[in-house]
Amino acid sequence: MKDIQIIYDSMQHCTALKKSRGKKVSMDCPYTGKGEEFSPTNLVESALGGCILISMGTYAMQHDIDLTGAKVDVHITATDKPVMRFDTVEVKVNMPEGISKKIGKRLERAADSCPIKNSLAKEIPVTVKFSYPSVAII
Repeated sequence: MKDIQIIYDSMQHCTALKKSRGKKVSMDCPYTGKGEEFSPTNLVESALGGCILISMGTYAMQHDIDLTGAKVDVHITATDKPVMRFDTVEVKVNMPEGISKKIGKRLERAADSCPIKNSLAKEIPVTVKFSYPSVAII
């Protein structure tokens, strides 16, 4: 079943439709379009970050771990030599309060199972760093 359909609306603007649910995501070109919507690169960044969180969330649900408040920042840089393509992908995972180092390592392994991360070309370095809140000493 082909569930995703992308329609070119004009003026460097597209709409992606998830046909089975009627959900839409708009996108446009940040350079020649209005730049008001997500760009295709923003959607890749969002997909990667969401995939990492969902991969960790699967482990968290199975082990009754509260992952609420975890955040992921993703930044993709591109090159145009010899053709335009992704050059580097940097991911920072900000873990919520209360995650021990032992559990954190297990969640990091779960994050590494993200199929989107594992589908990016091996020539594109993907750096994933985890940040844990510091515990105040009273």
